[in-house]
This record gives sequence, structure tokens and C-alpha cells, in this order.
Amino acid sequence: MKHFSVLGHPIAHSLSPRIHAAFGRQTGIELKYDAIDATAEEFFDTLQAFADAGGVGANITLPLKQSAFALSSSVTDRARRAGAVNTLARTGDGWHGDNTDGEGLVRDLTGRHGLDLRGRRTLLIGAGGAARGVAPALLDAGIGDLYVVNRTSERADALVDAMGQPGRVHSRYLHDLRTLGDFDLIINATSAGRGASLPDLPLSLFSPRPAVVDLSYGEAAIPFLAWARANDVRDVVDGLGMLVEQAAESFALWHGVRPQTDAIYAELRAKDVVLATAD
Repeated sequence: MKHFSVLGHPIAHSLSPRIHAAFGRQTGIELKYDAIDATAEEFFDTLQAFADAGGVGANITLPLKQSAFALSSSVTDRARRAGAVNTLARTGDGWHGDNTDGEGLVRDLTGRHGLDLRGRRTLLIGAGGAARGVAPALLDAGIGDLYVVNRTSERADALVDAMGQPGRVHSRYLHDLRTLGDFDLIINATSAGRGASLPDLPLSLFSPRPAVVDLSYGEAAIPFLAWARANDVRDVVDGLGMLVEQAAESFALWHGVRPQTDAIYAELRAKDVVLATAD
């Protein structure tokens, strides 16, 4: 039985073990999948101990995605573009890194929620590992101009530079929000809702029919999505579907088969899973 895990800090909330267990039952694949708490300082040693104990694959969540990229001996193109890794596969003495976040988000938005992303003027709030994971896939899905805003402008600048599409991808300060006009798609990729306060978001950001997305799910997504609903936004999406879809992509990388996602998504949604944050 192959051993997999999700590493992050905090990690006790993670739904990934439950999701991968469901995928294993569906596909008839026996696997062990658990959650391992690892701070940024402990990450390298903890991952090595996992490998020494027979671990062959790992999902990586906050705050470790850029550290996982740094230790990978090889990476996929989408991980390289993101500069962040959320999926590791053991290869000989090293790790192969991938990033399934962006594919998971686009699959959820277009397939499950029926959103047409093409040409949408998009605002991405945040520039950490979560934002880096989804930005390339959003561009590939055909969004229009992408504006990245972050409390620390240097991180926004670095993300924009990594995308390599000057004239289409733009870096701005948070205080520029009132002068940017309206957006068709607004995505929160920050830790607001996990103890941090929401930035001051003006109503002028809304186009006539915006879609508002929080990459977190459960309690962590409530403040941002409540703000959107209070302002009559109808297309409001949390990160639960993205979590399930990116997990399916990771499963396919490890096992060579992509599981069906609707059943586990419906199960988690029906049971009103509200106590977790995005993986």
C-alpha cells in the first residue's frame, strides 16, 4: 500500500485525507493518506522523514508551496510558471513538483459553476503561493487583463514578472483599488478570513455581472463572500470545488487515473463542511 500525505501548518483541518480515501475507494486503489503538520522551518526535515518512511507522494499547502518548489529536482511547466508546488511525486532520490491548483480552479469555475472566463477583466487579491498557483491557468483559460494587488507590492511585482505577459498582467498597490474601474472576476487569494482583516474594497470594483471567488472554503471564506452577497453579487464561489478538483489532478499524477469528483464534492457540500481553510 503506497503512502501519501498532505503537509502544511496548520493541517488538522484538512479534508485532503477524506477526499483521497474516497478517490481510492472509487478507483479500487489501496492507499494510505494522512496529514502531517510542518512549519516552514521544519518542512525539509519533515518531508525527508516522510520519504525515509516510504512516502511516495505529497500534497503541499500553506505556507509551504514556494518552499516545495525550491526543493523539487524537476517541475512541470505549470509549476515553473507559478513558482510554487502543491503536489510532489517521489522520483529516485528527489521530488518531481507539480501545481494542480490552477487546473482545479478553472475546472470548478467552468465545469461545476458554468462560468465563461473568456475575456473577463480579472482582479487577483494576493500574491502568495495560492495566487501564483492559479494565475497561469486563468490566463490560459482566456481571461482578459489580470490585475494583481497585494499588501506588499514587491510580491505582486514578482508574480506579474513571472507571468511574462506585459500589457496583459499588471501589478498595483491596494490603495489603487478605487481607481482601477470595475472587474468581471474578483478572486481573493489572501489569508483574510483566517484572522486577518479584509482590505478596504470599494463597490466600484463590480461590473454589472461580476463573479466573486474565494480560494478558501468554510469559515475562512465567509467574510469575503458575505461582503459580495451583501452587495447583490449572484455568482459567488468558495474554494471547496477547487480543493476537490486539484486533488483529482494530484491523484491522476500519482496513480495514472483521474477520479470522478461530483460524488465527493456533493457529499462534502451536503454535510455542510464549514470548518476548514483551503489546502
